[in-house]
Amino acid sequence: MHALPTQPGVRVNLAELIEMRHRVREVQLFSTPARRSPLIGLHHSKLRGRGVDFDQVRVYQAGDDVRTIDWRVTARTQEPHTKLFHEERERPIYLLVEQSQRLFFGSGLVFKSVLAAQAASLIGWAALGNNDRIGGLVFGDHEQHEIKPRRSKQSLLQLLNRLAQANQALHTELQPRRDDLGLALRRAREVLRPGSLVVLLCDERTLNDSSEQQLQLLARHTDLLLLPLSDPLDHALPAAGLLRFAEHGAELELDTYDDGLRQAYRALGEARRARWQRLAQKLSVPLLPLSTQGEMVEQLRNHLNVQQPRKQS
Repeated sequence: MHALPTQPGVRVNLAELIEMRHRVREVQLFSTPARRSPLIGLHHSKLRGRGVDFDQVRVYQAGDDVRTIDWRVTARTQEPHTKLFHEERERPIYLLVEQSQRLFFGSGLVFKSVLAAQAASLIGWAALGNNDRIGGLVFGDHEQHEIKPRRSKQSLLQLLNRLAQANQALHTELQPRRDDLGLALRRAREVLRPGSLVVLLCDERTLNDSSEQQLQLLARHTDLLLLPLSDPLDHALPAAGLLRFAEHGAELELDTYDDGLRQAYRALGEARRARWQRLAQKLSVPLLPLSTQGEMVEQLRNHLNVQQPRKQS
């Protein structure tokens, strides 16, 4: 791939996504022996679909689960013995990252497409550092690129390379596909085993009835982390006079001095936010919306600080 000249905030390249590894320490996405992440419920669920590995056999002690008694060893030694297990230490983490024409826009610090790539990279490096298997699916207007989850730096680099390629290929002349998110979610349901963690980074406006249904089905067997992306202009129109928009031969003219128009536009934006909130509450999954208006790592840090349980006095 011949990378286009880097335009800060407009496009991102592989080198920038690799450099994101140095920022992992700035936000506590996963738990360490010294610190518990507010997302610990995602990473250490009650073995829902996760594996357990046999560790050893020892003499039965009061309080041990009788279901784990090793009857063969017990019969041979004439003394009760129990099996010990330890939880599987790694899990597949699957990044679903949108890179479509609708994300190729931004009025804040960066384009939404760049924000999605940066956040996906940060989460990927954090997962790799936590000894998890990392993979994912980069989906856009006409293509999907999948990397199977593996516990290797090479797997993450392949995913980031695909992400950078998709980002560099974005332009305003692309014809968007109506249900690219739904197709990506169906693919995730086909390939992911129960207990996987799915991290979704997509345009806030992408959610519709079909994709919402797919997310509900996916949540039955996997853990979800939702990161919808937005821009300030998705939620409010400035009073800037007469604005003309053109796309694929169609034209639209808006009088932004019209108070009723601005109120209706704001209501649509609030309805989209409320829909994501209702979905997250229904599925009992974390919702971490990101905006082009703020710095990505700082936004994640603020979200996680809010989610931390209050200390008991």
